[in-house]
Amino acid sequence: MTQQGAVLQGYNNELVKCIEDLSMQREELNKQIQQAEEERNKLQHEIQVLSEQLERVCENLAQKVASRNELDKILAETEAAYMKILDSSRTLLNVLKKEVGSLRHSPDLKPN
Repeated sequence: MTQQGAVLQGYNNELVKCIEDLSMQREELNKQIQQAEEERNKLQHEIQVLSEQLERVCENLAQKVASRNELDKILAETEAAYMKILDSSRTLLNVLKKEVGSLRHSPDLKPN
């Protein structure tokens, strides 16, 4: 019976050692899980910060594009008005040249 007790004690010692090894593995795995959770939380925070920055940049970009489009419209209207002024100036110059030309041929303005 003493021999069976010794065998049983050996099994018990081995079982306790296996349980301790499993507990150590669990603790190590638990540390790894905590580190992974911390990393995940850090990344989620960075994503949130970057998302907010992206939103601000997109809003700013949209405002700038709208301003540019408005400037393009104003520029096109101004150029069109300027072309009308140039056309009117050319027409006025041509009329003036004709009038001056007809005045030169007028008998009242001929030199004596």
